[in-house]
Order: sequence, then C-alpha cells, then structure tokens
Amino acid sequence: MEKKTKLTISGIAKKSIENIELAKTKSKNSVVIEKKTNKFSSKGSFNRSSSYQKPRNNSLFSSKTSNVKKSFPSLSKSNDFEKRKLAEQRATRRIKGEKNYKDTKDKNISKKREQKLTISAALSDKLETRARSIASLKRAKQKENRDLKKEEKQENFKPIKRDVNIPEAITVRELANRMAEQSSSVIKHLLGMGVTVTINQTLAADTAEYLVKEFDHNPIRETKAEEIVQKIKDNRSDNLKNRPPIVTVMGHVDHGKTSVLDVLRSANVVSGEFGGITQHIGAYQIENQKSKLTFIDTPGHAAFTEMRARGSKLTDIVVLVVAADDGVKPQTIESIKHAKAAKVPIVVAVNKCDLPEADPQKVKNQLLEYELIAEELSGETLMVEISAKTKKNIDKLVEAIVLQSEILDLKTDFESKASGVVLESKIDIGRGPVATVIVTSGTLKKGDYFVSGLKWGKARALIDDKGKNLEEAFPSTPIEILGINGAAKSGDDFLVLNNEKEAKTLWETRVDESKQGKNPLTFATQESAFKDKVSEELNIIVKSDVHGSSEAIKGAINQIIHEEVKPKIILSDIGMVTETDVTLAKASNAVLIAFNVKPSKEAKKLAEKEKITISSFNIIYEVLDYIKKRMSGLLAPDVQEKIIGSAEVLEIFKVSSIGKVAGSKVVEGEILNTSSARLIRDGAIVYTGKINSIFREKNQAKQVSTGQECGITLKDFSDYQKKDIIEVFNSTSTERMI
Repeated sequence: MEKKTKLTISGIAKKSIENIELAKTKSKNSVVIEKKTNKFSSKGSFNRSSSYQKPRNNSLFSSKTSNVKKSFPSLSKSNDFEKRKLAEQRATRRIKGEKNYKDTKDKNISKKREQKLTISAALSDKLETRARSIASLKRAKQKENRDLKKEEKQENFKPIKRDVNIPEAITVRELANRMAEQSSSVIKHLLGMGVTVTINQTLAADTAEYLVKEFDHNPIRETKAEEIVQKIKDNRSDNLKNRPPIVTVMGHVDHGKTSVLDVLRSANVVSGEFGGITQHIGAYQIENQKSKLTFIDTPGHAAFTEMRARGSKLTDIVVLVVAADDGVKPQTIESIKHAKAAKVPIVVAVNKCDLPEADPQKVKNQLLEYELIAEELSGETLMVEISAKTKKNIDKLVEAIVLQSEILDLKTDFESKASGVVLESKIDIGRGPVATVIVTSGTLKKGDYFVSGLKWGKARALIDDKGKNLEEAFPSTPIEILGINGAAKSGDDFLVLNNEKEAKTLWETRVDESKQGKNPLTFATQESAFKDKVSEELNIIVKSDVHGSSEAIKGAINQIIHEEVKPKIILSDIGMVTETDVTLAKASNAVLIAFNVKPSKEAKKLAEKEKITISSFNIIYEVLDYIKKRMSGLLAPDVQEKIIGSAEVLEIFKVSSIGKVAGSKVVEGEILNTSSARLIRDGAIVYTGKINSIFREKNQAKQVSTGQECGITLKDFSDYQKKDIIEVFNSTSTERMI
C-alpha cells in the first residue's frame, strides 16, 4: 500500500484559534494563507502571501503542487471571513480601551513601548508600557511650577490694607504717600466727589479719613501732643511723699541775692560773674538739719524779666532780697508782681543791715504799699534783717523758709516717671547740648528717654550742682542732663516716657503741630508793592553761652524802637561763633555779637579775611549801648541850611575861555565863592550845586555884597536865563543818636 504524505505550508509561527478551526473544515490537501493588514498603512489592509518554510523533501513538494493549485478557489472565501473576524476584534478592543484612551488624551501622556514591536507582541493582548522619560518628567514639573507662580502673583497683586495716621491737617501728597497710593488717584477720586484740589492742597482730617476708607485702608486719628501728655500725667500714682521746697531768690540788681546764696552754700559765685551781676539762672541744693532746700538764683537786671517770671512760676517760696540802704526799686516791684501772679508766699530778706546808712524800717514801710505787711505789724509776711557779709541772721532766714514750707505741706509722687521744667540750656564744647532741669515729680534715672519742648533724648549723664554724677534724681533736685538732641528752650516742660518709640512719637507730634500755622502767606497789593521803604533795618546775629541770655538780649533789643531804624535779629542761638555765622553776617551785612562766648579758630580767620567784626561782650547793657550806637549810624544826619544871599540874573555874557557867565546883581545879603547855590526859575528849583567862580570888573572875587553887580558861573551848568534867581546858602549837618 502506498504511504500517504502530509503537506503543510504555514505563514506564521503561531496560529490563532479561529485559523485552526477554519483548517478543520477544509480538506487535508488545502493550505490556509492568512491575510495580514499593514498596521502602518493608511489605506487599510492588503493581501500578501505568507512566507512558508521550505520542506526538506523537494520531491514531495513538487509532486503535490497540483493539489495546491486546485485549492486556490476556496482561498478567496476564507479571506473575506477573516476580514470580518479581524474587524470585530478591533471593534471590541476599541470599545474596551475607549475610556483609558480618553483619560490619556486629557493628561496628554502617551503610553510608550519598552522594546521594539514584534508580531507575537502585537498579537498578544498584554502590551507592556515603559516608564516616562526624564525629559517628560522635567516638562511636567516646569508646567507645575509655572502654575504655582501664577497663583503667587495673583496673591501678591491683592491690595494691602494699611494703618494710616491722620493729623488735623494733611496735604494730598502726604496722604497719598501714607496710603502708598498714587497722588493722581487721590486727586481723581476727589474730582469725582466734585472737589477740585492740587497735590499741595491741605485737606481737613474728616476728608482725609473718608478718603482713607474709600481706598480700603484703616484710618487712625492722631492724638494731639497735649492729650498724650495729659494721659501720662493722669496715670501717675497717688503714693505721695514730702519733697524739699523750691525757693527762688529775687530782687533788684546789686541788692545781694547771689551773696546771700553764697553764704547759704558756702561758695563764692559772685567772683565768677562779670561786672558782679548775675546773667544766668542758677540752681543749687543745700542741706539743713536733715532737710534739703533747693534755691534758684534769678538775675535782677531789667533785661531778664522772662527769667524772673520763669523762676516765680516754678517756685514754692520766693525770697525777696531788698538792700536796707537802697530800698524798694523797679525790679523789686516787678519781682513782687511775678510772685503774686504765681500765688507764691514771699519771705523778705532785708540785706546789708551792717552798713551805717542802712534803714530796715524804711524798707518795711515801703513794702506796705505793695501789701507786704510784716508780722510785727500784724501781717503775714515773714521779714528777716540779715547781712550776707557778716552772716548775721542767716540761720533765722533758713528757719523762716523751712517754717513756710511746712505750712505749705509739699508732697509729690516719687515712684512714677519723672517730669520737670527746663531752667537753662547751653551748648558745651566737648559735652554737646546741656539742659539744666529741676525735677518736680517722680524719679529721673540714668538712661531714661525724655521729651523737652521740641527736643528729645536719652539721659546719658545726670550731674548735680556740685559736679557729681548721679544715677537717679529725686523731686526738687536741680540737675544738668546730657544726651538731648539740641538746646531746649528755657521754661520748656520735661517729661520722661517709657521707651524710645513713645518719646519719638510725642516729639514728632509736637514738631508737626509747631509747623502748622507758621509762615502765613502775605499777598502783595499795589500799595505795598510800590510803597517806599521808609525805615532802615540793622541786621543782628546774637550768639550767647546760654539760652536765657540770648532770650534776654533778644527781648531787650526788640524794645529799642525808632521810626527810621529798626533792629532785626536774623539769628539768636547758643554756642561759640562758627564759620557759618561769619558767612551769614557777610551775606546779610549784619552785626555779629558774641555774648560770653568766643569764636572758633576757623571763624576768626574767616572774619579777618572777610573783614567782619566780631563784637564780644560780657555785660548785657554794654550790648544794648553798642546796638544803639550802630543803629544811630544808619540814621540820616540832621541837615540845617542857612541862606546867605541871593542875586538876580540881568544879562548873559559869553566869554571864550570860560563859556556863559550870568551877569547878576546882588539883591540880598552877600555871595561867597565857597558857598552852595541853587538856581530858581519861575518859583521852581532848576539846579542845586556849587558856585564855580565870581567875577567883579573882569577880576575874580571871593565875596560880593548887596547892591553890587558881578558875573557868576555855576559848576556843570550854563543854561542861564534873564530874571533867574541865584540863591546862595551854607548847610551844616549834625549826627543823630537814638
């Protein structure tokens, strides 16, 4: 029996289940050729004969080719069937993977293969995906960062709500700056409200507050300096203790006030005073049988009214010193008035009782006029007859002061923050600005922050009247304070605050308040613009050792009143004369006065170079005399005219060598060739000048008398006419004094 051989031609390594089942339905001699679609073709699938393995037995292959050819008609039917199957498979796969596909599309992340795609991998359902590349991760991170930055920017552009301090009056520019807004935005908003303003226009506090709210900020009304001070004073505790009395020594100049204090202090201050008169306010503290007394020495000179007034306001008791040989004088009366205005008790010390011409009873009788009645005359005023030279009854004076202070029962708070009054201030070389302060309540400690008037500072050193450094100063203690940022004004308050911030806030508030209302605008009118400047001005620069002296000089100079000359103080300061002062004196043509101070070396050199005189003085009335003298120099001298004679022009002659000559006849008096002359025509003065020459019968003459005829020539004038009158006169000028 002939052995049957099986021929198979396969185009693929693995057959799908469908292909195997299809092969079962066919005859054994048929060949199935699978038609594969090209994945990368855009036109769909195309037929391609599968590659087949070459059989080992070539003879067998060749013998069966006829059978293969016979089976080809059935191949077309199987191809159509397979197409439908493949289409169904793709449709099911697409429906299953549609959701995943959409998600991947939204995320914009494509699945990437780990290795090359093979036929077996393509046919298998499990397609493996490899991890995202580093570049892809980097791009995703950058995108995430960009999104975060956008969010941050949006947050940054959100408007910031600020706390805006609003004073009583504020300019549009300042308000815009405080809100950190553009000035144009503020003006635009106001225009929308129907208010037309410029950038420098001042707004009221209510308007400013409304604008701040409109711009979505938080308005805070600034409190006035006085309100801040009042709050601090209200917070003082009620823990009161006895304090030493503050005693002010007052009286007329040269009645022995400082000498009495010297005896009490056992020191010699008078020898250090120029001209033996006090020109500063001095404060000292003495101990007497376990009790302390604070003394304030005031000047007695007429110019120091403000100093005396300041002393009386601060004091508890006034000691009125009256000389037994001199009696009650103008400054004595003024001191009594100051003491009564301040409602302060007066203790009278009748000094110089050791002198032979002393008459204490006369003084007591004079004081009766001013309602100061001695105890021996059933009055209430304590009067003690003393002698500073022989130290007579000095202990009785101290007893009288202590008794008066016990009656007053002086108490204050020791534990609170210190407050006081500035007596004097000066600029010391090496130490800077120094303020003399009397502490009225509380305890002042080294390192405390304080405000005094328009100045502030930190107490770096506390020095008492004996020159000792103190760590703390109790009430009624006179001290010098170092650490202030400038020279404070005498009479300014002195207030200690909790910290630097509070001190600066109060200081800034006071400075702002002081600026308001300054330099009011003066509008030029036609009258004021074309008005002649009638009065001359003497510019004055005053530099003194202490503030009180400069204040006194300033006050005394301003009292010099004259219709034609006015004193104008362009600078009144304390400290030595500097180059700036000399430069200012040159620029303004001013008188430079140095009172108890010396110029610096540089200022001295500059003054010599610029030929500016620095006038130094030690006594106040010498300054006033000098100012009066300089003011008198600006006054126009008194000019007095005396008419000597007059002549009438009869004829005009021409002389070749001289020019025109007025042939005249002397009508009155006499004519001298050295005199001044004026030519009058029809009642109007045509010329005023000097006589050039007089001719008498062709000869020059010195003098021509009444009734005589002569030829007259005038200097720089030749326009003579008939009937002109030549009037001859002499003028004498005398200097005027203020």
